[in-house]
Amino acid sequence: MVVFGATGVTGRRVAAYLAERAAETGARWAAAGRDTAKVQRVLGEAGVSGAEALAADVNDPASLLEMAARTRVVLNLVGPYTLYGWPVIEACVAQGAHYADLTGEIPFVRRVIGAFDARAAQAQVKLVQVCGFECLPPDLAVLLAAETARERWGEGLASVDLEVSMRTPPGLPRFSDTISGGTLQSLVAVMGGEDPSVATDPAALITDPVAAAEVRRVSPISVAPRRGPQNAVIAPMAPAAFINPPVIQRTMALTAAEAGTRPEPFRYREGMLLAGASATLPLRYGAAAALAGMQAGFAALARAQPSLRRRFAEALGTILPGSGFGPAADRLEHWSWRMSVQARTAAGHELTVEVAAEGHPGYLATARMLGEAGLLLAEPGLTPNRSGCLTPAAALGTGSLERFRKAQMRFSVSA
Repeated sequence: MVVFGATGVTGRRVAAYLAERAAETGARWAAAGRDTAKVQRVLGEAGVSGAEALAADVNDPASLLEMAARTRVVLNLVGPYTLYGWPVIEACVAQGAHYADLTGEIPFVRRVIGAFDARAAQAQVKLVQVCGFECLPPDLAVLLAAETARERWGEGLASVDLEVSMRTPPGLPRFSDTISGGTLQSLVAVMGGEDPSVATDPAALITDPVAAAEVRRVSPISVAPRRGPQNAVIAPMAPAAFINPPVIQRTMALTAAEAGTRPEPFRYREGMLLAGASATLPLRYGAAAALAGMQAGFAALARAQPSLRRRFAEALGTILPGSGFGPAADRLEHWSWRMSVQARTAAGHELTVEVAAEGHPGYLATARMLGEAGLLLAEPGLTPNRSGCLTPAAALGTGSLERFRKAQMRFSVSA
């Protein structure tokens, strides 16, 4: 494997995870960046040693081809992907290397599907995007629920509700705890892109227009706060409510096509569970409403005139932090979080899939799960025999879920 962008906030964590796992698995990996001396220095400061450093630059296609030629899997941490991802994908397809990234930029993912799906399938290459906290755990959890329902009752899913709860480190939260400069710049890149309205479409990644229309009818995306169990408030998913739904719906479409059946769209809802005492209910509703307002504003701006959008994106890009901004090292470890998937079939059968994990969801846990995904992709026979532009669940399948225990993430099913 190669970690491209190993000096970034998340890249150095991926490198640290692979260094630890390589000792157990015997996997070989390298770190890549524009400046090999900087790569070695930054990883050394992070306590990672012994990895080969490769020179690769998104503005130098020959260096990307050389990097991809030397590996089975490229883990791409260089974003925003709308700006920098295309040439890396091009190199991987050309050289037959699997590819995974952390993009949440759905318009970019859609363009990649249109340009590379057939080429990657012909080259037997897996292109796996949105492969971090967005959207690997929910995508795998929903696929596990769908497969379990099919095995137990011979039915597909009619509805899925996914709720995320978190325990944060002690002390006052910091802005950098919640969102990094890289994530903020990705949102700016989407806003300034060619068609940001795609970013809010739950069927953005489904190529069959009939199936896409059915998904939009059955499962529109809502950011409105709502009441949850036991006096909880459910806020829209952070950093955006528009990332997971199109990925999850694409997984169902891909698996249905492989089985030779029509996809069965289901209503999918998700959100962040804000629990607390009854006295804090107005405060929690206020926080959820603020998050909903910001995301509704993003959706409205995505439909605005291109000139207005681009001016706004340019202004935000200069104001917001850059890719080096992120959570401090001492704020990564003391997080825990859970995802609960409540799935129901048309006949009323119900089951629950739980995901329990440790570590900051966006940075430490994401680095671990991307690293483990890379290890699975690199070893022949551990993932389904599929290729092309795949979702995390379609690429990895549910057969190796136990491996994610190494990444401190556990899946379980109950009915």
